[in-house]
Amino acid sequence: MLVLASLYVVLYTGLCSAYVKQKGCNVYEGKWVYDESYPLFNSKKCPFIRKEFDCIKYGRSDDQYLKYRWQPNDCDLPRFDGVEFMRILKGKKVIFIGDSISLNQWQSLTCLLYTSSYGSNVTHEANESMSTVTFQDYGVSIAYFTSHYLVDIETEQFGRVLKLDSLKNGELWKQADVLIFNTWLWWYRRGIKQPGAEWNEPGVRNCSKETRPLTGSTYPTGVPLAAKVVKETLSSNISSSNSVHLLDITTLSQLRKDGHPSTSNGYKGMDCTHWCVAGVPDTWNHLLYAQLVQQQTELDPDYFSSDYM
Repeated sequence: MLVLASLYVVLYTGLCSAYVKQKGCNVYEGKWVYDESYPLFNSKKCPFIRKEFDCIKYGRSDDQYLKYRWQPNDCDLPRFDGVEFMRILKGKKVIFIGDSISLNQWQSLTCLLYTSSYGSNVTHEANESMSTVTFQDYGVSIAYFTSHYLVDIETEQFGRVLKLDSLKNGELWKQADVLIFNTWLWWYRRGIKQPGAEWNEPGVRNCSKETRPLTGSTYPTGVPLAAKVVKETLSSNISSSNSVHLLDITTLSQLRKDGHPSTSNGYKGMDCTHWCVAGVPDTWNHLLYAQLVQQQTELDPDYFSSDYM
């Protein structure tokens, strides 16, 4: 199958002591609804978007893909508030660790927070392995660390070796308060296949003419086996004392066949894997914010008064 989405595991360190669920509501089960108040930011005013994802700049003429909001079935998400996001994480460091899909989400979050801070007192530093945007007024750093497989790749006498029991970069990651891991594409690649059959559009070879999401709450081919394995592994190996949460965005992202750059990118190549920014990754970060709000509420029930839509 054509991989259209990613699975994220979020590891909170030093933020709270319990694994928290939305009470009575699975925020990952729902549907996309049209909302004229979207998008959450103007991509033309964000300086961090790479040319792979800057669809408006590189020629996308339709804007309907920007107007969809994720609506859970049994509850409402808290309104995204970039200032509140930074207040909750004041003085802390967030690191996205993974491949170019992680980069996609990192760029979305930096743009969301840049917009909320009006671009004031923001610094950007980068080296070979990590790029960091810091919002100085809140002491919040949002970093991206490139790691396609998470584990180490080393050159041996007979060639490059993927070492499943080696995580040397883990020492660097320990400086973070929030770690967001993703490596979906590199462990689940099966070659490029035509997506039309999955979208009930026989003969469709790519995402170039897709302008609307799939309707409903389920993807035609169901949940990928790899997604089930991740969920089972987490449920059996993570205790209530570990601050780990799965951002289960696979299905909701698969439904967004309209959210890919197609040829509206700086390279002009067909891209049905990544996502336009602004766009679908903003919802991933909205769900991340919802999890932070839920955890903060568990810690202090009086922290929020009317944050829900």
